[in-house]
Amino acid sequence: MASDELAKKLQSRLAAAEEAEQNPESEQIPVPAQSHEPDHACGDTPSELATKLNRRLDINDGHAPPRSSRVFNPYTEFKEFSRKQIKDMEAMFKRYDTGKDGFIDLMELKLMMEKLGAPQTHLGLKNMIKEVDEDFDGKLSYREFLLIFRRAAAGELQEESGLMALARLSEINVSTEGVMGAKDFFEAKVQALSQSSKFEAEIREEKEERKKQEVEKKERQAAFKQLQSAFYS
Repeated sequence: MASDELAKKLQSRLAAAEEAEQNPESEQIPVPAQSHEPDHACGDTPSELATKLNRRLDINDGHAPPRSSRVFNPYTEFKEFSRKQIKDMEAMFKRYDTGKDGFIDLMELKLMMEKLGAPQTHLGLKNMIKEVDEDFDGKLSYREFLLIFRRAAAGELQEESGLMALARLSEINVSTEGVMGAKDFFEAKVQALSQSSKFEAEIREEKEERKKQEVEKKERQAAFKQLQSAFYS
């Protein structure tokens, strides 16, 4: 069976990784790569391999669902944030999703932290992902990216952690709120405003802005037609 073959492969790889960890001086015997299955386990520790092994076996046996591909609405699921904050975080996520696949992988996170001025070690980057990686795929989805800011706002991140550095150094503008950090900013917004009324106010502001732009566009068109008419008369 395919599941038995997969289990044997992963168990063999796990055993080899554990032996290498216990005997660092011994000769490492590479595991032959199979053309039909990409190697996702390079660089993983035995505990990480064990987690992936158990999850894959559960999925193959029908005991656990594969990673969910459901579409979520950030405005209803992350009500503690304003529409502008969510849009800012979405823009930031897309900026660093250089592969345009809807995820921020390890290398993209590495580039992000370097550009934010808080470079991390390889292990530090893996720990950052692991802290919010709900589906154990080793990369950040947009929802998991928003979880970073939720946890920062709730005070659930260590002050010196890479995730807190990401939240604090993000391009989200907090200067007008009179606070110095993203954590204080989010907490102040949650405490000071009613989220439902604020949401409705933002919708109205967006509609008014669109109306204003439409009026200005029509005025420019009318002025142009008037000028054109005078030119040809």
